Amino acid sequence: MALSLRDDATAVLSAWTAPSEEQDAVRRDFLGHLAAHEDAMWRSCVPGHLTASAAVFSHDGSRVLLTLHGIVKKWLQMGGHCEPGDTTLERAALREATEESGIHGLTLLPGGPVAVDRHRVGCHGGSWHLDVQYAAVAPPGSEPVISDESLDLRWFPVDALPEPTDDALRRLVAAGIGRLAR
Repeated sequence: MALSLRDDATAVLSAWTAPSEEQDAVRRDFLGHLAAHEDAMWRSCVPGHLTASAAVFSHDGSRVLLTLHGIVKKWLQMGGHCEPGDTTLERAALREATEESGIHGLTLLPGGPVAVDRHRVGCHGGSWHLDVQYAAVAPPGSEPVISDESLDLRWFPVDALPEPTDDALRRLVAAGIGRLAR
């Protein structure tokens, strides 16, 4: 029997070793949300819903591709809502990263998520995104193509992130760099 996306999310988060106690507390909260809400993976879940994202790194790990989000007006990683065709969180993160970067052939780093983040969004007038965050690597010579969801799309040195951004992105980039260094 095939696992549902919700079952996959539960398995991924149950198996993930968070890098800090703070991240582990968020992971546990996500698992509680999954257990409490049959529709936890979908935008229709009013209290909040899981999303999937990925920081896209250059092949040599020196740069990260960021999007100037059209609604939030901050530089962020690629990501968003899960869709009915998504069978795993990894595939959802990879789909979102590919769609929003225009880069084909992205590869997620092994080992599952690198971070989790909970942030308030405008869905349903103030819902939560429970974001499971991955790191991806672009093939050498990759040129991004801006999507309709972005105001801008650019590569930045990993040690010189632009403003405005947020602590969640800085934490994700640092976690991705740490995973790349292994």
